[in-house]
Amino acid sequence: MYKILFLLVTSLCSAQSYRFVYEYKMKPDRKIDSLVTDYMNLDSDGKRSYFYNAAKYERDSLYNITKNSADLYNGKKYDQNLGYIVEKSYGQKNIKFYDKYKTANLLVLENEPQKWNIEKEFLKINNINCQKATTNYKGRVWEAWFSKEYTINDGPYKFMGLPGLIVSLKDSEGDHSFNLIQIKKIKTVFAFFPKNSKEMSWKDYRKTLMTYIPNFADDIEAMSVDKSIGAMNIQFKDGYVAKFDLKELKSGNPDDEIAKRLRRTNNPIEKE
Repeated sequence: MYKILFLLVTSLCSAQSYRFVYEYKMKPDRKIDSLVTDYMNLDSDGKRSYFYNAAKYERDSLYNITKNSADLYNGKKYDQNLGYIVEKSYGQKNIKFYDKYKTANLLVLENEPQKWNIEKEFLKINNINCQKATTNYKGRVWEAWFSKEYTINDGPYKFMGLPGLIVSLKDSEGDHSFNLIQIKKIKTVFAFFPKNSKEMSWKDYRKTLMTYIPNFADDIEAMSVDKSIGAMNIQFKDGYVAKFDLKELKSGNPDDEIAKRLRRTNNPIEKE
């Protein structure tokens, strides 16, 4: 569990870069009583921001230095659905959504800002003074608590446009929630962007992912077995890496166990 540490600053200077860490909880499938907890970073340099998975970034950063596949397999785990990157440009108010499908890098360009209703309701969250706002965005009703103490009009995922930083965000059905747990200064912001991305509409992107039926034999890039610890390491073509317990694979259906790691969520943030 992350230790909650907040940097006591009253304003964010555009010459400085900050990382906002959010605890993200989601229900992958509403029909199943399960909850996934992961951690997402929001890096901002005052002009643009980058939202991405913290564990994936740590893995990629280390591997970029060592080129050792073991660093990928032994790194922190993250959910298969959280390999995307969201880039926001404050000046143009546009959003670039990057993801990967097998070996193809995908890019969705959007310019559909949320229409917020700012309410006269206030709350202190982790000693931060916050105000409530709501929006109906892509098929869900969202409740946000933002703070003017941090003068950056940004938040987790694609959410932005409030007069302050979003500290807490959740949908009305309780399927997705983001809570700010850490703020820190950083020297450089996120830098691992996919190259030669194929641009497509959000509708085509969702169709591509939702019609995909996992077939582990076709989706594996590389694999190895470590008999000393009884594990199988697999790297998939979309860049996702996972470690499997050999005993669990032998006791069940290996195809099913591996396919579960590849399957996309049935309960995405955006319904539309």
